[in-house]
Amino acid sequence: MAIVTIDGTKKQYQIGTTYQDIAKEYQPQYEDEILLVGINGKLRELHKTVQFDCTLQFFTGKDQPGIQTYHRSAIFLMMKAFYDVAGSENIEKVTVDFSLGKGYYIQPHGTVELTNELLTRVLTRMRQYVDQKIPIMKRSVNTDDAIELFHKHRMYDKERLFRYRRVSRVNLYSIGGFEDYFYGYMVQNTGYIKYFNIVPYDEGFMLMLPQKENPKEVPVFEAEKKQKLFKVLKESVKWGERLNVSHVGALNEVIAAGDINELLLIQEALQEKKIAEIAARIGSDRSKKFVMIAGPSSSGKTTFSHRLSIQLKAQGMIPHPIAVDDYFVNRVNSPKNPDGSYNYEVLECLDIDQFNKDMTALLAGETVEMPRYQFKTGEREYRGDYLKLGDDDILVIEGIHCLNDKLSYSLPKESKFRVYVSALTQLNIDEHNRIPTTDCRLIRRMVRDARTRGASAQDTIRMWSTVREGEEAYIFPFQESADMMFNSATVYELSVLKQFAEPLLFGIPRESPEYMEAKRLLKFLDYFLGVNSEDIPRNSIVREFIGGSCFRV
Repeated sequence: MAIVTIDGTKKQYQIGTTYQDIAKEYQPQYEDEILLVGINGKLRELHKTVQFDCTLQFFTGKDQPGIQTYHRSAIFLMMKAFYDVAGSENIEKVTVDFSLGKGYYIQPHGTVELTNELLTRVLTRMRQYVDQKIPIMKRSVNTDDAIELFHKHRMYDKERLFRYRRVSRVNLYSIGGFEDYFYGYMVQNTGYIKYFNIVPYDEGFMLMLPQKENPKEVPVFEAEKKQKLFKVLKESVKWGERLNVSHVGALNEVIAAGDINELLLIQEALQEKKIAEIAARIGSDRSKKFVMIAGPSSSGKTTFSHRLSIQLKAQGMIPHPIAVDDYFVNRVNSPKNPDGSYNYEVLECLDIDQFNKDMTALLAGETVEMPRYQFKTGEREYRGDYLKLGDDDILVIEGIHCLNDKLSYSLPKESKFRVYVSALTQLNIDEHNRIPTTDCRLIRRMVRDARTRGASAQDTIRMWSTVREGEEAYIFPFQESADMMFNSATVYELSVLKQFAEPLLFGIPRESPEYMEAKRLLKFLDYFLGVNSEDIPRNSIVREFIGGSCFRV
């Protein structure tokens, strides 16, 4: 017998009892289906069995590990159905390109003709598999055998990926004989994957899946609200293809061949070209006096602002940086979170009226004394910093609310040029395993906060969900209002960030709640070969996080 502690209560179970059986016992206490368990802080699938005394935790679709497992399993189910319906002989590969609007954009490649009738059949087949509750089997194979298997099945991206894996064995999953590799855990059988939809879009289709806020509801895909973001994401995929580095295996090949410096310089040149295009667009309309820059956490907004300012100067303009943070209300008047901490994410933490009064005065040609917010004292100060706009002057304003017209309500729309900046990772692990853009930003922030604020990786992971909630509420709803979007992700950066992030992640105690996420990120970074940071240009966005930037960031 083994003693299993659940929610502080100890119970005895026979050695060999499956976690699925225990989950069934506790399922009535949960609104959503139990998908995964945690055993002494480590994730385990439901088919695993009790082997020793342990503390057990249940995960549903309302938890991050649970919803990630659900999405991964749903993609696998879709792949099985698509190959069965379309015929593997007609398919070169099926790629999960990126997430968009609470779903995944997927493109089939080969001779298969993508029609509404075909997608309807795929959707019907998926639902049939759900009804059949087909077990999702897992087997461990030698890495060399896995490489041969991937080659046989024409999964060349996975073949390239595993040539650089240090582990000796690989876990493969199968549904009814259809076998694949996935980064992370799966549900126990197809019966758990009840909620999904397929929507034709552009040259592929959207696989729409529930989010952890409501694991039983499939969101509606609103294409008209994602057109600009889709264009940028698709452009990023084309960049990766143009560089011949769409997946981690291809990046590792470049690194192993000693060609990373050329790739690095090409990537930086592509970004500089895009920044120059944005500056030229702004410079073509001198009625624009306010460049409003917004984006989620760790998207590289500060470095982008500096580089854009240089390009604006090349256009004959005189840029002046303005940080919206300097218009914070005094800390004593700041809104607070339920736990009593100050909330610097909401619009109400800013003195909006003073911001609009100053910006309107500058637009009218008046001289304005500009404030500076002192984070140490929590007060806004005036130190004789005066500003007056001439014909060639332009303000470059950066802040998370800059795309929200409530921030700049008094400024004429024709005087504003809006830019949305985000790290939209163009690299995927392989054709079926995408890299979430939030992972890249989390690792960026972890490295930067450790270097500049002395914050531990544990601290960064702990507060990340709160940061993400703020982004969903205050940034993402306004991204389509941007005049132009800029992708700040670089194809090589995770190979650089790896050296800085891994020691921080290894420092997280095993008994802490953040250890599970740290372990996931360490496994993720293990896919990458490392790259020395010495040759990264000093004006690179990556420098904002690892240090050594020529800008004050």
